[in-house]
Amino acid sequence: MAVRTQPAKRTESRAKRRRQLINATIRCIARRGLSGTTMGEVARVAGLSQGIVNLHFQSKDNLLTETLRFLSDEYKALFERTLAQSGPGAAEKLLALMQLDLKPSVCDRQKLAVWFAFWGEAKSVPTYQKICDAHDREYDEVMLKLCESIINDGRYKGVNAQQVVDALSSMTDGLWLAALIRPKSWDRHEAFDAVYSYLGAVFPRHYS
Repeated sequence: MAVRTQPAKRTESRAKRRRQLINATIRCIARRGLSGTTMGEVARVAGLSQGIVNLHFQSKDNLLTETLRFLSDEYKALFERTLAQSGPGAAEKLLALMQLDLKPSVCDRQKLAVWFAFWGEAKSVPTYQKICDAHDREYDEVMLKLCESIINDGRYKGVNAQQVVDALSSMTDGLWLAALIRPKSWDRHEAFDAVYSYLGAVFPRHYS
């Protein structure tokens, strides 16, 4: 029995070590940016040898790419869970997703710093661009369907669903940036109040 459990234990240990290194990479990027992050610094922050970093990721490029992919996958899981657990109506789901973007699990200064760092490099690094585009596309598709459903349900005239999605996305980006650069004055509840006020202005029969 012990022999048969060894592969599973090794797999679990490997996954745990990768997660440890990715968490260290997030801390490094938040402090030093992408260019200032080195495999040696990641190893130091993780409390491991650089050889371990090399073993798991082979290169800095791979390490950074896997860190971005981790953040994207983490957000996707939270997004899908929120979508499944909220409801039942489109208005409730849309509100829950907007709340998610302001929760500490997402609106975290270290993670935000890393997201903005990757977004800044996405145009010049095709791999980053591909991951970010897939992330944004999935988000936009769900948000668009929810907004279209709300518009149909409320019979709102002259409201363009795509424009609402674009506005909400821009608002979220702005609130995230404010949380990152003005942490002392930024208030999570006030940020959500701003989002709710916008939703109330666009969809008054659903958010009053």
